[in-house]
Amino acid sequence: MTAFQVTPAAGKFIGRMIRFGGKGAAAGFRLSVSAGGCSGLNAEFSVEAEPLAGDQVFDVAGVRLFLPAESRLLLDGVTIDFVDTPTQSGLSFVDPKASGCGCESSSASADTSDLVQISA
Repeated sequence: MTAFQVTPAAGKFIGRMIRFGGKGAAAGFRLSVSAGGCSGLNAEFSVEAEPLAGDQVFDVAGVRLFLPAESRLLLDGVTIDFVDTPTQSGLSFVDPKASGCGCESSSASADTSDLVQISA
């Protein structure tokens, strides 16, 4: 079972990307996550008209999220957030299982109020 959380800020960012992506009403946000980076995860994302083969579709706060199998495994227990500060802007992943590397993003904890819990 995959369980991850999406903060309201991340949900708003994903919704905007889909809305302005020009892929139609059934479009979704494809999030491909791999191990690495300061927070323990690297991510690539795109807006797609439909899920690719092997993607699982999650409905999150009115938007569709397409996740490949390897991403679902890596996102288990993770909180997906969106940060916009003078030094950082974009999706942020808070993984309680990851050991800190001393950088700000890995030690920062996301605001857990109003989280959307996703389980599959």
